Amino acid sequence: MHRKLDYDWLLFDLDGTLTDPFEGITRSVEYALNAFGIEVEDRRVLAPFIGPPLVESLTERYGFTMEDAVAAVAKYREYFAVKGLYENELFEGIPELLSDCRKAGYKISMATSKPTHYARIIAEHFDIARYFDAIHGSSLDGTRITKSSVVAEAVAEEHLDPTRALMIGDRRHDVEGAGEHGIRTVGVLYGYGSREEHEAAGAAYIVNDLDELRELLICE
Repeated sequence: MHRKLDYDWLLFDLDGTLTDPFEGITRSVEYALNAFGIEVEDRRVLAPFIGPPLVESLTERYGFTMEDAVAAVAKYREYFAVKGLYENELFEGIPELLSDCRKAGYKISMATSKPTHYARIIAEHFDIARYFDAIHGSSLDGTRITKSSVVAEAVAEEHLDPTRALMIGDRRHDVEGAGEHGIRTVGVLYGYGSREEHEAAGAAYIVNDLDELRELLICE
């Protein structure tokens, strides 16, 4: 088993790329919105919250002030830390893909907008933490929340050569955040982003499913 592409490091997004967190995230967002008197009839309208930083989504989609958005994130975490964290599931084939990427010689990091604390718990819960050389996420205190800042931490702490690293994610924030540091991205369409979103953001590669991602990354 060998690397098919000329990269050393793979940076995987979490939500919508490794796991499908629809139930946990939308229930947590609903809980936070309810605290501000906002009722949601169909949680499917909250799917766009999967991936981007929460503060950004709250201000853009519901017109929250920064102060209210920060307070809403705190409410979100009241639910998420207890229940939402586990209302989640791995996409089928992810453990096998990660294992084979390691066998092919890649080093693997996680780069997620989810707080590092929660990302580690999720990785341990699904028994995939062992495949990662490092897990990088946002900070609980709000000092590091954008995908760009998360990628910056990964580059600095892992001493990555951006030209030798590849981001894998399902939203434009992955493409744009990695791109700010000279890292190219594989946009995956089995998550919550569209082909148009990835093309507009400048993804270097776009794959429909895990089979295509595996085919892109690995030579048997």
